[in-house]
Amino acid sequence: MTSTLRIVTSVAQTSMAALRRLQQCQSTGITAVSHLHTSSRASADMHYKMLVLGGGSGGISMSARMKRLFGAENVAVVEPSETHYYQPIWTLVGAGAKTSASSARHTASVMPAGVKWVKSKVQEINPENNTIRTDDGKEISYEYLIIALGLQLHFEKIKGLPEGFEHPKIGSNYSIQTVEKTWKALKDFKAGNAVFTFPNTPVKCAGAPQKIMYLSDAYLRKTGKRNEARVIYNTSLPVLFGIKKYADSLWDIVKQRDLQINLRQNLIEVRADKQEAVFENLDKPGETTVFEYEMLHVTPPMGPNLIVKSSPLGDEAGWLDLDKDYLQHKKYPNVFGIGDCTNLPTAKTGAAVAAQSAVLSRTISMILKNQKPDKIYDGYTSCPLVTSYKSVILAEFDYNGQPLETFPINQAKESRIMYHMKADVMPHLYWHGLLRGLWGGPGPYRKLMHLGMK
Repeated sequence: MTSTLRIVTSVAQTSMAALRRLQQCQSTGITAVSHLHTSSRASADMHYKMLVLGGGSGGISMSARMKRLFGAENVAVVEPSETHYYQPIWTLVGAGAKTSASSARHTASVMPAGVKWVKSKVQEINPENNTIRTDDGKEISYEYLIIALGLQLHFEKIKGLPEGFEHPKIGSNYSIQTVEKTWKALKDFKAGNAVFTFPNTPVKCAGAPQKIMYLSDAYLRKTGKRNEARVIYNTSLPVLFGIKKYADSLWDIVKQRDLQINLRQNLIEVRADKQEAVFENLDKPGETTVFEYEMLHVTPPMGPNLIVKSSPLGDEAGWLDLDKDYLQHKKYPNVFGIGDCTNLPTAKTGAAVAAQSAVLSRTISMILKNQKPDKIYDGYTSCPLVTSYKSVILAEFDYNGQPLETFPINQAKESRIMYHMKADVMPHLYWHGLLRGLWGGPGPYRKLMHLGMK
């Protein structure tokens, strides 16, 4: 453990130097453009060689990388929001360990210098004509397109929401509008049921719905209220966590802390005025159970981005239809994607975006040279499972659900060092590394370890 602490501390202390080395090693740019398509620039209001849709983690990190590849004047990002959020920290905001302000930066401050920021919403994507249309009527043409539009939260698919958030004792760490309501509900808890949910849909950061359960349990113990509480996790899944190695450790924690886990239970209604939550038994359709609650944390149903879903770019379910190895669209070779909007068969996390960003940058670089991509994305993703205010189980795995661990310890065991990585090191690397296109790659933790020990 001492050697591991030394390694992680070295990584944290040298992260900025490592990022500078990465910057020096980046590709210097390409002048030729591969003829994959026909441009529609003549009729458009604006034209760019590379157009990025979305200013979240995937969009900003890729725009920084594309600036180095194409030149700033040839890259544009379409993003309506004036504020950019580091969403992984919301787990700790909902538990009172971080502030919501710490998760926010002005979008202007993270946009790569010189890259055009189009402050509009995407209204329509027309890949046949290589154009997009914004909600203010502008048509923008492109030679290459990266889609990083994220996914859609659907609180409205639960009867009684989102209006139920106007009542106390209910919150959600999945929205900036509701994350502080989680913390208030936890602070104000007196006695009764603390209920946490996982929906019957794909979600981003699939560990987050149970992270807040562990943190709430820890808070109630710290404040002497745990004996008056019944902590309940109702999940639509048939398992506690999808990777057995980590799930086994989580089941041990659940038993030690007397947490009640109900599998295959899906939240369908919230009666906020009565403090009641209604769950359907997915193994017995039509069978419902009503839980009274003193605190309720809702993980909303989620789905594909509606613009992607309504375009020719989506698969049958509406997710961006990509080649899972190279992150290139299966039908339109000048269209690429990254992050939560895609149908890549791996968990939707920030660490996945970090890994994808380096592979996608390499894919585009090779295509511009009329060469076959030579870097494959293996589905790497990571989920730091926060189990208390001082411990994390760091789950890292690939498309096949096989662990891809970075550190010379058993990462299925709770670790204080990994909590420090989650709470303090990773936000720093996000703002100063990932968003500048300087950090990432297959196994971004592993890459950081290598750089930090040079």
